[in-house]
Amino acid sequence: MPRFIQHKEEARWFYRVVSKGYDRWINPLFWTAAMRDASLALGRLGEPGLEIVDVGAGTGFATEGILAAAAPDAQVTMVDQSIHQLRRARHKPALDGIGKIIGDAEELPFADDRFDRYVSTGSIEYWPDPQRAIAEAYRVVRPGGVALVAGPLARTHPVARVLSDAWMLFPPEADYRAWMERAGFTDVRTVHVAPEWWDAAWDPYAVAIAGTKPAPGPSPLALAPLAPEAPQPWTVGRLARFAGGSLAGAAFIPIAAYYTLRARLRPTSSR
Repeated sequence: MPRFIQHKEEARWFYRVVSKGYDRWINPLFWTAAMRDASLALGRLGEPGLEIVDVGAGTGFATEGILAAAAPDAQVTMVDQSIHQLRRARHKPALDGIGKIIGDAEELPFADDRFDRYVSTGSIEYWPDPQRAIAEAYRVVRPGGVALVAGPLARTHPVARVLSDAWMLFPPEADYRAWMERAGFTDVRTVHVAPEWWDAAWDPYAVAIAGTKPAPGPSPLALAPLAPEAPQPWTVGRLARFAGGSLAGAAFIPIAAYYTLRARLRPTSSR
């Protein structure tokens, strides 16, 4: 099933609205601090003197976790294609002095072998070509450096699967591993993460996956240069598709809110 939010321009418009309540309403339900920190632990961020890039950094929620986990002398750069998300990040005192760059995960504005660590959490869902973006992660990481990607996993419940696939990318875990290994990463490691309200009997909720770059230079995939995304007029059909994808995503909010409330009201002895 094609994603309704499947073009970069549509993702920018989506986040123009979502950025207003991302930290207050979205993260507490779907991408919590505990999930973030468990994911970031795979990246071995505490080594001294690291240069770290956070790709798809958005409002800086993951960047705040990176700064907490990293050594005091770490240098961190944020990259996102949404100016509206980065504007929110600029209002956070904890992110003062952090570089904030408009950029595309599939064509990063950095030289080869530039960073010790690459981090991208909650961004892969919107990448039109995840394999290309992970090959870019390989390119910009130094030999011996680590790239870490975290994102959602495919749902098996039929209703959840239809809604998620209409909204954005929910790949199976095998795809994450294949993308990393094809890009050239070795020592690939994973950890599953989920919010407190998620029942582990349903599905694995999300995965963080990290790999090490074994050699300098670009990915051995040697992909052709990125073709520009063809401009598309905002026709009635496209507007309907955009609205449908947005509503499919919004449908998860009351579901997650219900299960969050139920988890909090549940007696401690029954947990």
